[in-house]
Amino acid sequence: MRIGDDDKETNLRKAEELIDGVQNADLILLPELWAIGYYSFDLYASAGESLDGEIAARMKGKARQKGCFIFAGSLLERSDEQIYNTSVLIDPEGEIVGKYRKIHLYGHNSSENKLLQRGTDIVVVETKMACFGLSTCYDLRFPELYRKLALQGANVFLVASAWPYPRLEHWLMLNRVRALENQVFLISSNCVGTNRQKQFLGHSMVINPWGTIVTSGGDLECILQAEIDVKMVEEARAMFPAFTDRVLEV
Repeated sequence: MRIGDDDKETNLRKAEELIDGVQNADLILLPELWAIGYYSFDLYASAGESLDGEIAARMKGKARQKGCFIFAGSLLERSDEQIYNTSVLIDPEGEIVGKYRKIHLYGHNSSENKLLQRGTDIVVVETKMACFGLSTCYDLRFPELYRKLALQGANVFLVASAWPYPRLEHWLMLNRVRALENQVFLISSNCVGTNRQKQFLGHSMVINPWGTIVTSGGDLECILQAEIDVKMVEEARAMFPAFTDRVLEV
């Protein structure tokens, strides 16, 4: 999704239009803080809303309309006078079944770690489709989180992101390595466009348990579609048992 300096309503309509353009999906992903743009730090205080607010309500409506899961990227959640960068997973009935408050807040040329409260809970959501581990952007640099998600049963990692240039190689490597080292699928949705003079690099992707790219975008707005079989997770671990060969003492 292209993110610029547009207002929330413009971005909400765009997200809805993009979702409408997806056919026969079981799961749809959006990127991080798409409603205002990650780098719009001047709007963080005013843009916070509860998970009963307009953004969540409209994404719930889209999930019901499309009859699929929507990982609605992340939004600025206001709760108890604190603001969190919160990713939500919505089921086909339009109910929030997973809420993850970003644990690793970014501070390099960013005000996120000064303006927001970090989350504390690791979130795994078991569904009939897959067991999803929820994460956001900068989390990708911290392998411990993803190992814990995998140990708690996640076989598909979902990543909402606003990853900028120039760190393209980091993004490409970390997406693949987080999937490979845990032998799971990883699906990421990253922003494109320019927000507050910062350019996002896109390259949303689907990675399989062997660390192989199933599909990937570039740095222009697009809809990526892929079909995966979560049984590949157990098949990969049986064929090459690195995950079970871990030495817990070290």
